[in-house]
Amino acid sequence: MTLLTSPFSQEPTFSHGQSPRTAVLYCNLGTPDEPTTPAVRRFLAEFLGDPRVVEIPRLLWLMILHGIILRIRPAKSAAKYATVWLPEGSPLKIWTEKQAKMLQGWLAQRGHDVQVRYAMRYGRTSIASQLDALKAAGTTRILILPAYPQYSATTTASLFDAVYLWASKVRNLPELRFINHYHDDPRYIAALAASVQRYWQNNGRPNVLVMSFHGVPERTLHLGDPYHCECFKTARLLAEHLGLSKDQFKVTFQSRLGRAKWLEPYTEPTLIDMGKAGVKRVDVVCPAFTSDCLETLEEINQEAREAFLHAGGQEFHYIACLNDDPAWITALCDITQQHLQGWPTQTVPNDARLAASKAAALAQGAKQ
Repeated sequence: MTLLTSPFSQEPTFSHGQSPRTAVLYCNLGTPDEPTTPAVRRFLAEFLGDPRVVEIPRLLWLMILHGIILRIRPAKSAAKYATVWLPEGSPLKIWTEKQAKMLQGWLAQRGHDVQVRYAMRYGRTSIASQLDALKAAGTTRILILPAYPQYSATTTASLFDAVYLWASKVRNLPELRFINHYHDDPRYIAALAASVQRYWQNNGRPNVLVMSFHGVPERTLHLGDPYHCECFKTARLLAEHLGLSKDQFKVTFQSRLGRAKWLEPYTEPTLIDMGKAGVKRVDVVCPAFTSDCLETLEEINQEAREAFLHAGGQEFHYIACLNDDPAWITALCDITQQHLQGWPTQTVPNDARLAASKAAALAQGAKQ
């Protein structure tokens, strides 16, 4: 007798009369498990092996990746990770997990019976594992919420790919919704502006505010990726909110990989030119990152700082990402609630339960 196998995963046990549940999956890029060469190699192999991230002929790229990059880069990157690693682990993971917990508390305070989980596109905790857990818990509706305000095929589309891949193996699919971007959402812009203004109130103002966004190859712009335009719109709206003239802020792009031309101007060379030109103080903010991570804490606050000061600049100030800023969590809650419309998430408010949920979220936000 021939046994038939199914390409679809086994469905969790279903109970008739089981109440449908709604969830939000808050997704960020990912991080190595620890700041060691083997852990970073595993992470980079998955990250740089994604065809969404590197768009060159597949066979050629895999030869370069495994033959050269993964033999050299992991040790150097591990040393950089070690300079920002916290006792609790990776900053990116810490902040992403905290944001998810606070978001659930904020939603509960508004009467939404919604489970919020976080996931990483690369490494742990994977998108597939969290979707499996949600489905096993009886979740029937899932909103996919990227931690990326600006859309890019290299980030947003890639995490959607991971969801689609998981869905391709599921028999009884939950309803799925996706948030593409919120780069120009007034609530996100207001939270960004408030964080900058708060920093300036305590530390004074710079000669120039540099808004450094993560870079992507320039080729993606010509192929139709909206990321470049969305970054500049975020920057323009933030500058307007702060009342800055054109000569008081500058948009740059960081984290270049390889020799191909990426979106310009590049952050570090721009800071070097500014130092040489006699600009005394610059403040740098990274609007594309909602959680502090290697790219902000090491690349900007260490490497870029040193480059600017070495070039003649006198003061370099890094303005932290939004992280667990209550204004940001409120904005994230507003955006989430907007995209949950039409799904029956409202519950009859229970004052004691809501107060306890909000208190737990506030306590989580206070820990660091």
